[in-house]
Amino acid sequence: MARLSFSKASLHKEGAQLKRYRQYLPSLDLKRQQLIAERTKAIALFKKTEQDIRRSYLFVEQQLPMLSDENIDLSDLVTIEQVVFNEENIVGVKLPTVQTIEINCRAYSFLTKPHWVDQVVVQLKLMLELKIRLKIEQRRLDILHGAVKKVTQRVNLFDKVLIPQAQKNISKIRIFLSDSERAAVVRAKITKQKRLKEAL
Repeated sequence: MARLSFSKASLHKEGAQLKRYRQYLPSLDLKRQQLIAERTKAIALFKKTEQDIRRSYLFVEQQLPMLSDENIDLSDLVTIEQVVFNEENIVGVKLPTVQTIEINCRAYSFLTKPHWVDQVVVQLKLMLELKIRLKIEQRRLDILHGAVKKVTQRVNLFDKVLIPQAQKNISKIRIFLSDSERAAVVRAKITKQKRLKEAL
């Protein structure tokens, strides 16, 4: 840390810094609040997707117990064709989003497959889409957690360190300058009295 200089120039510099810190802090705090709000939404969406996945598993378990029949080939019925990702900018933080998910369903004969395979295809498509969305939502959450932590550290740095330090420095410089001015006045008076005595 630079050594504090007790001069009017230093006082002006510290005052300018304090003004900048005070101007920057509210916008930084607003950014923190917006990121926290976005993180809250992301947590809710993540939990909803997890719930949808559990619901889908439960549906398959209850409605499609015939899936355990290994004689019916269900491999490669549904595959991911393409996933297009995008980016969303939230107060300077880039977050991934899913733009489109293309899922391919392999054609199968209705005569060679049981009727319930249609429902399996629907559930597989749903599950693939939900799993992709869950991964992206987890990524968004990780990024938002990091961004909130970083901006909170900055808010605390300004609020608890930089602003109080600048105020303390200004106070020290003012006291020093005030003492120096008083000392100069006292010296001037003493010198004047000496000259008056010498003149007599």
